[in-house]
Amino acid sequence: ADVLAAMGRRCRTGFLTATVFASQTANLAIPARAGDGVRAYLLKRRRDVAYPTGIASLAVERAFDLVAIGVLGGAALGVLLLTGRSPESGRSVGAVAPSTALAAAAGVAVIAVVLSVGTVAVARSDRRFGPALRARVARPRLARAVAAAVRFGASVRVVAADPRRLGAVFLWSVVVWALDVLTAVLVLAALTGGVGGLVPAPTLVVVGTLAVSVGNLAKVLPLSQGGIGLYEAAFTALVVSATGLPVETALAAAILDHALKNAITLAGGGVAALALGLSPTAGTPGDGESAPSAQADGGSVTAESGAAGAAGDPPGERESSNSGPSDF
Repeated sequence: ADVLAAMGRRCRTGFLTATVFASQTANLAIPARAGDGVRAYLLKRRRDVAYPTGIASLAVERAFDLVAIGVLGGAALGVLLLTGRSPESGRSVGAVAPSTALAAAAGVAVIAVVLSVGTVAVARSDRRFGPALRARVARPRLARAVAAAVRFGASVRVVAADPRRLGAVFLWSVVVWALDVLTAVLVLAALTGGVGGLVPAPTLVVVGTLAVSVGNLAKVLPLSQGGIGLYEAAFTALVVSATGLPVETALAAAILDHALKNAITLAGGGVAALALGLSPTAGTPGDGESAPSAQADGGSVTAESGAAGAAGDPPGERESSNSGPSDF
């Protein structure tokens, strides 16, 4: 919501939550996280958010997710190293060595941080790339693609140039992933005699944080459907090497943790599909609210009926739009 609001589009939290569940459910079935396109599609069809803007909001969220996971994982690894526990020296689990999982996760995290820092640096500079790109393109088809790319860049730029928005999005990402970590820690605790059972509570929290971070960073690589197998392998390798727990226990925790989260995603996706009236065979009926009419520039016209409906919404839940970022 904060990302889209910075881009000049405000949507209700309930609607955005439904689109997230719908896209995440699609990601379980569509390779390479292409299910994210479902969210951009719903934003366009239901709220007339231009595709470049919707995709830009997704890109910003994904970047902050990776940075947040990298920060949590880096902090957990630092604590382990300070306490004399080095996951890299642990034994391999199958074909996956802890050092391999850590290296892959670190690579993804570093790339995310570098791209994020570069984006912020460009956003705060005075250079404008849009006019130069448009001037180099003469063909109509290419001109449309360039216009979409410029709008994408302008949408990302308007968020990256606002420190307050950056901080809010980052904090929300950390909170969401902390809840993800908590789930894994509770699953591990349940299989090891409870909190403070076979593994001391502080160690359980730190190892759980690192395992979830590395597992989710490994899922970024589009090598399996829904990250199934990649997550479990990385999670198991880190837990076994850092705690000495049996492979069977660590693998069971990884499978249960991932299955529980996927089950929640599927349940939420089902509810979202009902709420949004989605069907694989049907068209795209409205969700009870008409989308604003579109202007030629991809913005929207605020009708009196839409304004009246928004007036009854609580603060922060109103849907609105403006022309959005002008150029990149």
